[in-house]
This record gives sequence, C-alpha cells and structure tokens, in this order.
Amino acid sequence: MKMTTLCYIEKENKYLMLHRVSKKNDINKDKWIGVGGHFEERESPEDCLLREVREETGLTLTKYRFRGIVTFNADNYETEFMCLYTASEYFGDLIKCDEGNLEWIEKDRLSDLNLWEGDKIFLNLIKDERPFFSLKLCYEGDKLVTAVLDGESLL
Repeated sequence: MKMTTLCYIEKENKYLMLHRVSKKNDINKDKWIGVGGHFEERESPEDCLLREVREETGLTLTKYRFRGIVTFNADNYETEFMCLYTASEYFGDLIKCDEGNLEWIEKDRLSDLNLWEGDKIFLNLIKDERPFFSLKLCYEGDKLVTAVLDGESLL
C-alpha cells in the first residue's frame, strides 16, 4: 500500500492546481490535482506534506489543516491512502514544477477542469467545511464505481 499527501493551497478564493502533463505513464496524466506526493522513510504526514509542497511549488506552508483520509482502490493499481490537506498561509515564490503546470484557479471554476470524479467529491466536502472525514473511492479505469463516506455509500 502507498501513503501519500495532497494539498489544496488557497489564495484569494483560488486553489493552486497542478495540471499533470509532464510525466509519461502517469496515472494522473492530463488531470488537474492539488500538490503532494509519496511518503519517504520515517516521515509523518506533516513532514511529507511540507517537503512535497516545497519541492513541487517552492512554497513553505505556515498554516494548514488535515481535512481527511482518502482510500483509493483501482484495478491494476495498488491501494493508496492519501492524507488530504488545505493550506491558507505560506511564503516563498512559485517555481517551475517538473510534474506539470502550476496555476491559480478560481474555486468556482474547478468543475470546468479535467478532475477525477472522486476529487470532485472531496473538494465539495472541503468547500462545505465537512469535519474530518474518511472517503473510500474505487475506480475501474477512469470510472468511479464506488464512493463511501464515513462508512455510508454515496453512489
């Protein structure tokens, strides 16, 4: 099983989004996602969050919230546990990301982007200020077939 972090950094009613266009054989190819990545040995979720955000964006987070845990299951892909965060304060200047293009996107325009269906669910949970949650998402290819929020089916 994989452990990852994902963060949506906020500024002026926008999120910093990563358009994944650079890597070959990328499960997220052409999708828009937040920033984050895989845990390294001995890292806590916060250690991973801070390192990945700094590596991908050049920004150092100073205020962030742990919003929930997302479990991903997909055919031909190992189970992934993702620690989901939002961040509202940071310092530094954006750098070029080797995984794609970083862009500040208005929150009300997110639905216009090429997002995973499950990402739309947890972005709405964040928008609605849902207390800490556990969300399980199961995919067959790019199709979301199961979504379970805190033990209750959404689909």
